[in-house]
Amino acid sequence: MSDDLLAEFVAAIPMPALMVDQTERIIAANTDAKTLLAQNIVGRHFATILRQPQVIEAIEQSLRSKGPAITRHLSNDGAQDTTFEVKCRYMNGVGAVSGGATLAIFQDITHVEQASQMRRDFVANVSHELRTPLTALMGFIETLQGPAHDDAAARERFLKIMSDEANRMNRLVGDLLSLNRVESEERVRPKEQVDLTGLLQSTLNSLRPLATDAKVDLNLNAPEGPVTMTGDNDQLRQVFTNLIENAIKYGGSGGSVEVRVIPSERDTAMRGPAVRVQVIDKGPGIDAVHLPRLTERFYRADSHRSRQLGGTGLGLAIVKHIINRHRGRLRVESDLGKGATFTVILPR
Repeated sequence: MSDDLLAEFVAAIPMPALMVDQTERIIAANTDAKTLLAQNIVGRHFATILRQPQVIEAIEQSLRSKGPAITRHLSNDGAQDTTFEVKCRYMNGVGAVSGGATLAIFQDITHVEQASQMRRDFVANVSHELRTPLTALMGFIETLQGPAHDDAAARERFLKIMSDEANRMNRLVGDLLSLNRVESEERVRPKEQVDLTGLLQSTLNSLRPLATDAKVDLNLNAPEGPVTMTGDNDQLRQVFTNLIENAIKYGGSGGSVEVRVIPSERDTAMRGPAVRVQVIDKGPGIDAVHLPRLTERFYRADSHRSRQLGGTGLGLAIVKHIINRHRGRLRVESDLGKGATFTVILPR
């Protein structure tokens, strides 16, 4: 195979690829490999270009044994760390004096690594969230079986705490199932017609007892007529229940929560007809450092207070996936001491 034909062969590979012959020099590299490693790499010793010991060892092994080898190459694309699986295959009859060469192909597996890390983080978070109430339950059961066996007052107090912890685990499992269901339906667009005004009025009515206990006034500011859109009634109710309930619990110190419905014939975010639903509280607000991560699973701006109020850390993650299913947007604006505004933008 001529040098020109060899170069064309390597250039046709749709991922970073280079070839190293028995002189240990790079005899061909495609554009993707040059972008990943460096531009002027052809003709240079491969160890001065790759440098990572595991990659050098894999290529040397392939050249020495004239067989396959596999390893990983770690890099950074300027925005994130990247991981490549490097597969080495030996080719006879090419390179210097046709002595053979190793073809190294770099396959980007960053997304696989990220998915694996997400699974590990998810399992770790779920385990952590369940361990706390389980530990409390086990401790109180042991106490009731021992020292507090005949103490009626302690028994009542401990049973109340145990009930709260069991309910907390039940909410967590329920939210996990809900999140799984929402994610599985995310690509299926809803088809039923929903009256947002009626849905919000019903949601506010169901939350008024909670608002009354927290001494919070709930107000709905919406057009007089129905505001209709295509959506999933139950899922949208879940979205607004979560947002309004959060506003009552975390922003209720401001004394009021306002829900605004703003329809538009052309919304800049949707580039077409849309409706914005804003949930506005006048509470302590959210530090700007937390805003980009609010919809992550198990992320809490105030972990201690969230757990005290029965939060699972999954509510806004569920909200995000439901809004995505409706091809909408979620925006959060907040300043410390000035409350927070959660805006749901839905196409009509």
